[in-house]
Amino acid sequence: MDSDAWFDERFGGSRTLVIARGLGAAATLARAEQVWAAGVPLFEVPIRTPADIEALRAVAAAAAARGLAVGAGTVVLPEQVAAARDAGAAFVVSPGLDDEVVRACLDTGLAVLPGVATPSEVQRALRLGLRWVKAFPAAQLGTGWFRAMRAPFPDVRFVATGGITPDNADEYLAAGARAVAFGSGLTEPGQLDRFA
Repeated sequence: MDSDAWFDERFGGSRTLVIARGLGAAATLARAEQVWAAGVPLFEVPIRTPADIEALRAVAAAAAARGLAVGAGTVVLPEQVAAARDAGAAFVVSPGLDDEVVRACLDTGLAVLPGVATPSEVQRALRLGLRWVKAFPAAQLGTGWFRAMRAPFPDVRFVATGGITPDNADEYLAAGARAVAFGSGLTEPGQLDRFA
């Protein structure tokens, strides 16, 4: 599958991804339904525990019924890719860039968004055939990092992740991020509606 084309299409309408970490199946599903109702179609469930896999499975089933896609996050091992696929994930997100995880995703038919924080990692992602990458941790990298990356990597599409809130998201988009991912930055009632 063409991972970049998949993300081109998915981020074409909404430049937002929402992450729900460690909430359990029922609360994760409720959160996903809030996110979808706010008009944000992309949702990520990090899979660090068996309970997370169950949450991913529940959300993926609900997403499929709506024609939406859910991703598995915090994937750091190739064997987690199969678990993500079996639970219904359509894409995989990693905190770092691991060649074996990327290849496992592409071989399995899953779009993949690996994490990068250096020019060398961006170059490696390009060699692996990926233009869409997760810039992590975005708040520590700062908006200047995104501006600096635009000149040497004009075709790379960065998803700013880590420390993004409705208050700073526009700054990252203006600096060159193509999309933003919200996790703990969306904790207060009404924040999601405000940004979406």
